[in-house]
Amino acid sequence: MTYDSVIAGRLVTPRGIVEDGWIAVRDGTIAAIGSGPRPEAASVSDYGRSYVLPGIIDGQTHAGSQIGFPGLRATTRMAVRGGVTTIVDMPYDEPLPITTSALLEEKIAAVSRYAVCDVALYGTVPTQPDREDIDGLIAGGVCAFKISSFEAHPSRFPRISNDATLTLLEILSSQNLPLGLHNEDQEIVRSTTARLRAEGKHSPEFHSPSRPEVAELTATANFLELGAAAGSRVHIVHISTPTGFDLVEDYRARGVAATGEMCVHYLHFDASTDMPRLGGKLKVNPPIRAGRREELWKVIEEDRCAFISSDHSAWPLDRKKGPTIFDDAAGMPGLDTLLPVFFTDAATRYGADEAALMAADLMSNKVAQFFGLDRKGALAPGMDGDITVLAPGDFNYDSRIVDDGPGWSAYDGETFAARPVATYVRGRLTWDGDSVIAPDGHGRFVARTS
Repeated sequence: MTYDSVIAGRLVTPRGIVEDGWIAVRDGTIAAIGSGPRPEAASVSDYGRSYVLPGIIDGQTHAGSQIGFPGLRATTRMAVRGGVTTIVDMPYDEPLPITTSALLEEKIAAVSRYAVCDVALYGTVPTQPDREDIDGLIAGGVCAFKISSFEAHPSRFPRISNDATLTLLEILSSQNLPLGLHNEDQEIVRSTTARLRAEGKHSPEFHSPSRPEVAELTATANFLELGAAAGSRVHIVHISTPTGFDLVEDYRARGVAATGEMCVHYLHFDASTDMPRLGGKLKVNPPIRAGRREELWKVIEEDRCAFISSDHSAWPLDRKKGPTIFDDAAGMPGLDTLLPVFFTDAATRYGADEAALMAADLMSNKVAQFFGLDRKGALAPGMDGDITVLAPGDFNYDSRIVDDGPGWSAYDGETFAARPVATYVRGRLTWDGDSVIAPDGHGRFVARTS
């Protein structure tokens, strides 16, 4: 029996690292997996001592928040550079968020036109949720819903009130769909920011104090209580403080289907040292905190984090150079650095093999399970041929060489302990370590299946 391709290296599986391993792919699907002598194939790619992981799934990206659906092209090209084979894209597109089945169909069509990797999609609701629209989004295959307790834009990214949130949660209670929350209390943030502005405290180090932990925790606790009342799955899409994960665990102990997600930048940066040097480049919401990094790594060690994501949002650099930190756009690019950053930091703490195993679990397997992407997230027969090859070795990061990026990154000048040298999406090589070689439209929409 001859396969389309065989990919060889050190396989990263839930059972451990398989030395001299191989994966055989046919028709875009993993057909066999093993070690030792390799089966016949039309092509064989031997990556030696590099790690061969299940394709990374980034569970939080913003492809269309600036230029709309065409943003899927640059976003997915950055994704495959970073070993990401599937993105889960947020619904806050320009000019309209994904609130109806018609808008969802338009975005799915855009995936087929622009994307080079696979794309799963969040849906959302307006300030007054409509049952028919919600049902249409579910039927259309969204993998989750997302709302915000803070208004970033009155129509594209509105604040959803408690009564509307409860209505949505009650509708979703009969489904297996999580509702995610951008977790910041609007009144606390706005009043605190206004006070700091009035006091002339508007340099980068005041970003975190302007959106204090109590604002994040108040919104988190409020949302978890609504989820408990409705009996629904509730998910906090970015927790910046260990106390937030404590809250999630408290509700889980009560039987609430509650989960919390962590962005990799919270594990990597510390506001006390990094915000003064990086300024607006490091502005994200909720903010990166001072002195919380070690406790957040403890959350990872204790398996209290659902998965790790990038929250990628590639604003042009001029949006990061406002007259005050409060005028800078929130968000930063991170798709192509997600895996190298996490691997580097985890390898320093736990060793390289353990870091590879953690990456496969927290950025592939658990993400696929959370979003119900049944053919993603594992190296096993019958799964999509989504494969990431990570080569150990020092790699100096420079965003200026990223053709599809915004030309800047908070990670510029850092040395990573590995880099993705090959990315396969459904068996097709899309990134060869030097160039994105798959055509626009190779990516597919991935509907939730469980």
